[in-house]
Amino acid sequence: MPCGEPGSLVGTGFFFLLEAELSRGAARTAAQSHVVQGGQGRGRAQSRFVLLIAFAFAVMGDPVSSVAYAIEAALRALHGDLALLVVTMAVVMGIVALVDVNYHQLIGHFPRGGGSAAAAARSFGDAWSFIPLGALIVDYALTIAISVAAGSSAIIAYVPQLAASRIPIALALTVLVGVLTLFGHGGRAIFAAMTITFVGIAAAVLVHGFLAPVSVGPVTPVLGGAQHSPPLAVLLAFPVGMALATGTEAPSSAIAQLGQIDDRSRVDFGRITIWLTLGIVMFLTLGLAVLAVRLHAGIPPADSTQIAVIAADAVGKGGLYAAFQIASALILLSAANSSFNAGPGLLKALARSEKGDGGFGILPVRLSRTNRHHTPYWGVAVFLAVSAALVIAARGQDQVLVLFYAVAVFLSFLFGLLAMAVTSWREGRWGLVIVNVVGSGLVGLTLGVDLIRIYPIASLVGALLIAVVLYWRWMRAGRPRGVSDIESVAETD
Repeated sequence: MPCGEPGSLVGTGFFFLLEAELSRGAARTAAQSHVVQGGQGRGRAQSRFVLLIAFAFAVMGDPVSSVAYAIEAALRALHGDLALLVVTMAVVMGIVALVDVNYHQLIGHFPRGGGSAAAAARSFGDAWSFIPLGALIVDYALTIAISVAAGSSAIIAYVPQLAASRIPIALALTVLVGVLTLFGHGGRAIFAAMTITFVGIAAAVLVHGFLAPVSVGPVTPVLGGAQHSPPLAVLLAFPVGMALATGTEAPSSAIAQLGQIDDRSRVDFGRITIWLTLGIVMFLTLGLAVLAVRLHAGIPPADSTQIAVIAADAVGKGGLYAAFQIASALILLSAANSSFNAGPGLLKALARSEKGDGGFGILPVRLSRTNRHHTPYWGVAVFLAVSAALVIAARGQDQVLVLFYAVAVFLSFLFGLLAMAVTSWREGRWGLVIVNVVGSGLVGLTLGVDLIRIYPIASLVGALLIAVVLYWRWMRAGRPRGVSDIESVAETD
């Protein structure tokens, strides 16, 4: 949906911006201005604040929803050792925070969006942009698959009798979200509301769980016993927990939607969103991890999830538990919808325009065709088919898909952070060079440890193959200019 249309998140009004450099004198002058003008100013500020919240919570749906399966994935990698869970998740959040520092810097250099593809193009040349672009395409497909699989797990945890129908439920959710995507972007404010609702209900569960007396049941056994020393166990486990980092790049590209405001304002929007997301994800992740230890909520049975077990132990299986499971499923479907929008949008931006009035021109023209809601329906069909195939291959199990998940997005992170290291070096900002290099090293470590598991190599190979195909088609098309702007164009469309 174009930014100015009614129903568009970006086009519904003015944007709230915290202008830290506003002087006291200017504030006094504004206070003495005409009453009507003052009222308009207050109304504008209120509208901007509402839109900031809508933008931020719509964008952060993906990382917040990852809480539903990332903590359990880390515990499984620890073979059920609850004693190491909090430490592992703290390591995960520390690395995410360092990645956020680097993306805070990246947003300042690319105020009109572009993400890691734009950064790689500027630092290394246009051809290198295709690696983060290939990684993002794989990430979008995996996000859809793991989100609908986790959504089906949330439903089954509430109604265990449906466990035998896990794959049909996951496939039905995939089709449902894909079909809803065809109706355009007007529901983004609804997705923001879903995120806020989940955060609020999860906070209520945490408060109740920590205040209520603990009824100690049998401690979940550690699977296989202690197989490694604690430091090595954490080192091997934290990469799967890094599923929480997915969506970190989203604000750096989503700010391209904010076409009515200036560059400084878009930078503020992106940076506020990054740090607000980190704070919320850290609160939920560490809160649920500590509560899991307090309640001895270990690896769940096959017809449940860890966060469902935590919630049930914390509040019982009454109304709050039901609300938590419903909110979990809805935010996961919101994350799937976000990728159903972003993935086809990226393919559209890479495709030839049927009317010859734009488009990057390296993918088939049919991928640029849209319906009356401006949705590229062939792109939706591609991602629907791929994500459905992934769901079937994983038997509808989100904990199978999570093993492949973080690799693609961390490949994109790696190029973004290395690009910022080059930028900092060229600018002579040595402190930032150190931050960028350390961040790149930790991202590389995460990738390396993840790939030791062998299975995630499939995600890396998939991303690189897509990058090679895109590069080949780019060369055949005569190396058209504009590859660095592809993410921005995709978000603007």
